Amino acid sequence: MSTPIIGITTQRNATSGSIPVVGSPESYIQAVQNAGGLPLLIPLDLTTSELNEVFNRIDGVLLHGGGDVDPAFFQGPAHAEVYGIDPDRDRVELELVRQAAGSKKPFFGICRGIQVINVALGGTLYTHIHDQHPDALRHDWYPNIPRDHLAHPVKVQESSSLYRILGKTTVETNSLHHQAIHQSAPRLTAVAWAPDGIIEAVELSDHPFGLGVQWHPENLQAYPEMRALFQALVAASRQA
Repeated sequence: MSTPIIGITTQRNATSGSIPVVGSPESYIQAVQNAGGLPLLIPLDLTTSELNEVFNRIDGVLLHGGGDVDPAFFQGPAHAEVYGIDPDRDRVELELVRQAAGSKKPFFGICRGIQVINVALGGTLYTHIHDQHPDALRHDWYPNIPRDHLAHPVKVQESSSLYRILGKTTVETNSLHHQAIHQSAPRLTAVAWAPDGIIEAVELSDHPFGLGVQWHPENLQAYPEMRALFQALVAASRQA
């Protein structure tokens, strides 16, 4: 049986010499490899036909964290804390989610990834939690804070696929975001929440594996339940 190819989305950065770079944090790549998948980075600037060709060749999709989704995609209010908008990244990731959701191809979104999933399927976001959710906990545990810092518990719905993967109704998670799902998309089901009610995970109904989490399990690989998330993506992609 061949190793499933997991397409990992990318982001733009620059070297110290201002050389443009498109890539992914190594933690996502290692998490996929350790789960038995073959990681393949999906570049930006692809034409629609090129993106379609890449999509057809991969077995699963991983959407990772990074800058914000352009609020124009969900009619969100402008906010000074919105950062890192990349039109190409929005275009590529929104299209990947729509194709994966429509074709039953497994996909997994992390942090920004869960937000992209929600927006792609018709949901909305808080553009800045602190100002739009008065009772919110602190969710932006960055920068200069270890990425494996356990910030708060997450309650998991026992009837969910996420529970079957994690094996727990409560998990401790890190938290590195200032945006989150406001109204979930009609096709998505919220299956995990922070103590303040912020949605921490969603699943796509009637799909083999369509999952998004708001925390960063790639930075919590010391915990078996967090490794299990990547193992589940790879297993579903092997069967796709």
